[in-house]
Amino acid sequence: MKHISSRDRIPTLISVDGAVDVKKAGLITAADESPTAAMRLFEIGPGGNTPYHAHDWEHVVYVLEGKGRLKTENGDAEFSAGDALLAAPGEEHNFVNTGDGPLRFLCIVPLRGDA
Repeated sequence: MKHISSRDRIPTLISVDGAVDVKKAGLITAADESPTAAMRLFEIGPGGNTPYHAHDWEHVVYVLEGKGRLKTENGDAEFSAGDALLAAPGEEHNFVNTGDGPLRFLCIVPLRGDA
């Protein structure tokens, strides 16, 4: 078993096209000897968003703080703290902070999706 404190995994700013005020911390990664999945903590500032994109793996998300909108090619879903979300494989999507404070969520993906 491995115990990792989120306080030891400092979020860093994501600098890819389309990302606005997004930070990510790898809580569980391949470096932690996880065999199949990665868990990441995302923090999006007010008015910020992740890039609109698609890939061949799912995003399994649990919202810790704030509120936002999951935009997808199949429609949008408003969400807030305590909600769980699924962005399906191949579905174009992005996460938008629609609140006045930070949006924080856990995102679990297969290791191949942890870039």
